[in-house]
Amino acid sequence: MADLYGQALATFDALFEEALAAGEPDRTAMAVATATLDARPSLRTVLLKAHDARGFVFYTHLDGRKGRELQANPQAALLFHWPRVRLGVQVRIEGAVETVADAEADAYFASRARVSQLGAWASKQSETLDARETFETRLAQVEREFEGRDVPRPPRWTGFRVKPNRIEFWYAAQYRLHDRTVYERDRAGDWSTRMLYP
Repeated sequence: MADLYGQALATFDALFEEALAAGEPDRTAMAVATATLDARPSLRTVLLKAHDARGFVFYTHLDGRKGRELQANPQAALLFHWPRVRLGVQVRIEGAVETVADAEADAYFASRARVSQLGAWASKQSETLDARETFETRLAQVEREFEGRDVPRPPRWTGFRVKPNRIEFWYAAQYRLHDRTVYERDRAGDWSTRMLYP
């Protein structure tokens, strides 16, 4: 039986490289959809930081809106849109979500620019901010606190991995006669593939 999941990941990797060659402004940009337990959806753009057979990883604060929603309802949908690839390509990924291991989050956090590290400490993500100056004051305080030493990862900041159970490749065509192929995993863990009408 063909390794359909491997085939889907190889297709993603090829398109990811095409997006780089095509000059996409940021091929790692992806929309992430989450939902509350009472089915209220929300959507935002984040950056893909890692991907392999285990899934697709992004980082955030656990106490921000998406962090809270993903902890309460660990399912997400991702969307990559690369309009410069071919006539336009979208990749849609849906699946269960898990937090990454602490060592993985620590390693990624250590690779970030220092100002970004400090910002993760200073930000109360998604909470009301009365004035930009308040955030800048918090940032300056954190900068003083960690002056002369490495900035550790905040305890409530980590990565989420989306483990795909559905991956769709959408290729734009003239006259909206698009080409769509979807890969799906069933409850037994077996993958299948089929084409979809435009």
